[in-house]
Amino acid sequence: MVSVRRLAPVLLLVAVTSTGCAVQYDGVSMTPGSTQPQVNNLSPELKKNISELQTALQAMSPSISPREAADVAYDAYIYPRHLANEWGLTWPPLYHNVLRNAKKRPAGLCTDWTQAMRTHMYKKKLKTFDLWWGVAYKGNAWREHSTLVMTAKGKPFDSGILLDPWRNSGELFWSRVPDDEDYPWKVFQDPSMAR
Repeated sequence: MVSVRRLAPVLLLVAVTSTGCAVQYDGVSMTPGSTQPQVNNLSPELKKNISELQTALQAMSPSISPREAADVAYDAYIYPRHLANEWGLTWPPLYHNVLRNAKKRPAGLCTDWTQAMRTHMYKKKLKTFDLWWGVAYKGNAWREHSTLVMTAKGKPFDSGILLDPWRNSGELFWSRVPDDEDYPWKVFQDPSMAR
């Protein structure tokens, strides 16, 4: 009898090559040169999600600026929607990875998300946050994953909050680094290695 574990790569390949849905976020725009994406209508659920992330960011340290926490929380939810539209995102993420690796999409790997999010946040010239590049399962071709981690300025990586738009095809997933049950995050690049 063949185990499910041995069949997993084959089943994944079948699923990835036979399914896929376009992801489109309406009413999201980004003015060239701007550091803030715009959305036409913030639903009550999206407002609640942004508020919860803002609260969690501020709770990391009393040194965090409430204005910066609000700005980061808003952009963490809205900017990935802009990127999803710009990159012609397809769900599920692994299917999009196949398209990206086949050069059928301009971007959308987890590393693309991490680089874009980190670059975007650096343009904001945040004074109370450090930006880290986190990686899980480094070197494992089937599981390696990257994401942006935000910490209070001068605080360690494990005290941070990860911002992961790849996992849900542009819909932000966030968590405290040690609380993520899916990925054992490690430092790939610390704040001094960025830009």
